Amino acid sequence: MNNSASNTLRLLGAGLRALLVLTVLCGVLYPLAITGIAQAAFNHKANGSEIKDATGKVVGSSLIGQSYEDDLRWFQSRPAAGLAKNTLNTQYDLLVSGATNKAADSPDLLKAVEETKAKVLLDNTVPGYTPRLSDIPADAVTSSGSGLDPNISPAYADLQIHRVAEKNGLPVATVAKLVADHTEGRTLGFMGEPRVNVLELNTALRAIAQK
Repeated sequence: MNNSASNTLRLLGAGLRALLVLTVLCGVLYPLAITGIAQAAFNHKANGSEIKDATGKVVGSSLIGQSYEDDLRWFQSRPAAGLAKNTLNTQYDLLVSGATNKAADSPDLLKAVEETKAKVLLDNTVPGYTPRLSDIPADAVTSSGSGLDPNISPAYADLQIHRVAEKNGLPVATVAKLVADHTEGRTLGFMGEPRVNVLELNTALRAIAQK
């Protein structure tokens, strides 16, 4: 009986010591080390990829899209159809994220795409510039898989240049250069597609327009 109790106490002590050591290593030292490395080497990403305006105020994250559909002075993001109309994701709401899951031949999807095409053409027709139907890229009329895509294609950004310049009283060349400066190539030169981050672009546009 004594031997049994002694062995039990010994095993219990070893288990507690192991728990204490692993708690310190895995629950304290490891998280602190990873946090320190992230802050030192990837500070911007570790803090949420924040985007700040000219005053230093955080206006959002480069990883999460925002809606500008109520103000045509700004470059527009992709449609945020999300999980379908009348759900929380219609305005880039972070409470819900997802795609419509509609088939390519869905009558509802086809109707939405045609309506969006007409709106894109109307919104971007300004004195001296009338876009063609063939100028409209797919991302201008379809939502992303998450419904929160922060990027648009360079083609969609180019389509909006004349309208943005006209609404802000800026030269077209100035806005075109702004788009070119904020166009990113493929990741590592071969992954993904060229893209333009809408929030970063509009933040830079706001700084120029305010001057």
